Formats: sequence, structure tokens, C-alpha cells
Amino acid sequence: MPMPWSCRRSQPKARSVAERPPLTPGKARGLAATSSPEGVFAMLAVDHRDSLRVVLDPDEPDRITASALTQLKLELLAALAGDATAVMLDPEYSAAQAIVARALPGSVGFLVAVEAQGYLGDPEARQTSVLEGWSVAKAKRLGANGIKLLVLYRPDGGAVTEDQDRTISEVVADCAREDIPLFLEPLLYEWDEGSLDGRRALVVETVRRLGALEPDVLKVQFPLDVTQEPDRAAWQDACAELDDVAPVPWALLSGGGSYESFRDQVEVACSAGASGFMVGRALWGDYVAAPSAARSELMRTTIRPRLAELVAIARAQGRDWARLHTLGPVDEHWFKTY
Repeated sequence: MPMPWSCRRSQPKARSVAERPPLTPGKARGLAATSSPEGVFAMLAVDHRDSLRVVLDPDEPDRITASALTQLKLELLAALAGDATAVMLDPEYSAAQAIVARALPGSVGFLVAVEAQGYLGDPEARQTSVLEGWSVAKAKRLGANGIKLLVLYRPDGGAVTEDQDRTISEVVADCAREDIPLFLEPLLYEWDEGSLDGRRALVVETVRRLGALEPDVLKVQFPLDVTQEPDRAAWQDACAELDDVAPVPWALLSGGGSYESFRDQVEVACSAGASGFMVGRALWGDYVAAPSAARSELMRTTIRPRLAELVAIARAQGRDWARLHTLGPVDEHWFKTY
């Protein structure tokens, strides 16, 4: 069962921007390469793996082949990547494939996931592991501008949470060694079937706790269940609270749901302090669900305009990631100790 926050054995404390060392040149370049000129992230996520199989065939997801997954991802990248500031890819079905197929423009940055699909153990002991045979160093060698790590997480998870913290800290250290930014994506999960009680407090505490481990960017869930709370003023208040405790830049993830709802969430989150968004199925889910013959027209009339709308909102209202990072100074001798 979950452990009350007051009973946790360790509670990392975030350092302020002034207390943290300046962002290294490699990390600064990675963040610049994945953001707009305003310092805002407008990312296309196509790093889905088994979850995409379920979308394509809910009854028998194992029937979806690796080649089918890759082909679909390449279609999405070819149509949408050029309109995003960066894309999120997976090592199995899209990263190298997109580069070789030239579906990923050289002017567009990319992140690569490092976590394995699925999690070990029972639903109350969900442990993240790095994909076997893959690493931060390999992603950097491929040319990635950033690393994405997804963790199932609860700040009230006791020993399970502490184990996840250790895994995160190891990847943070690997990214520091390779001088590449880490985009950390914590996803809440339910202890029991039903609604996720106290979502706002859980999201805020997760941001506070994991920000102290010093990833470079947090990829964050919206702090309220908008199906239960339609009041935009409540949305604004929750996002403002989240921003108050975030020691590093944060961007909003889509997590499924309708496009219209996510668009409204992006607008509120960016006005409250988010440095943009990272969107997957909420953007292109309709394309995947459509018959093959209808997809081209749907992409032209619906999916691409959606992305353009999100990008415009983020660039107009999002906050520069550099406000929560210190840059420089660099002198003529920097390379001797780099």
C-alpha cells in the first residue's frame, strides 16, 4: 500500500536556479535544437510501442508486426515532423529507421526513449528498466538531441518510489556523462480500479520531488482530470501551483483524450508557465483509426492544422526553458576540461 508522504525515508530537496551549476554546452545545444526560437517545445510524439499495437488492434495487438509499426510512424513523421520543433522516437521501430528513410528532416531535433516497454512486477511495484542493449551513450552516438525516460510513478509509493528515484538518478548521471539533456516523463498510476483520487496533489508533489533529481525538462500530465473539473479557473490555479514548485522547465504531455481538450489544456498550461507541449495520440489518433484510403485527406485537412494550432499557442504563450536554467559563462579555455 502507499506510504504517506510524511513517512518517506528520503525527500530530495530541489536546488534553486542560482544554486545549480550552469547548463553544460551539450545540454544547452540539445534544448535549443528541440525548441523554437522562443525556447518553447512543440514536440511530436511517435515513440509509442505496445500501446500503439493496442490502438491498432485492441483484441489481438500481437498481430501488429514491427514493420507495420515502423511504416505508420514513418508516415506520421513524413507528414508532421517538419512542423514540430522536435520529435520523440523509440529505438526499436522508429529512431534509426526514420533517419535511414529520410523521414526526419535534418533541421528537426529528436529525442529517443531509453526505457523498456512494460514494467516488472505487480501493479503496485512497477519498476522501470532501461531497454536491454540500448543506452544513453548509444542514443547520443546516433545523433539524438535528448533522452526521454518514462517512469510509472507515485510520490506516496514508499520503497517502490525510492527504487524509481534510484533508476532516474542513474539515467540523470548517464546523461550528464554524455552531455545530453534528459526529458523525464512521470506517469501516475492507480493503486486500485477507479478514479485517481487527489490527482492535483499527486502531480504537484511528483514535479517537486522529481525536479529535485535534476532532469533537464519534466514532461508533465495535466494536474486535473478535466472530465471531472470543467472550470478553466480551477485549471489555471492548478497549473500555477505546479509551476510554482517546478525547479526545472516543464512541458505538457497529451496522454490520449480528445484533441480539443488537449488544445485547451495547452493554452492554460502555457499561460501558467509551461514551456510548451509534447503530443501524440491526441493529435494523430484519428489518422491511425481512419481507413487507409481516407488518411491522406485527413492529414491535410485535420491533423496538420491541429499541429499548427498547437504550435501557435505554445509559441505565443509558452515560457522560455532558459528561465529555469543558467547559461554560461564560457571562456577561451573551456575545452581543456570539457
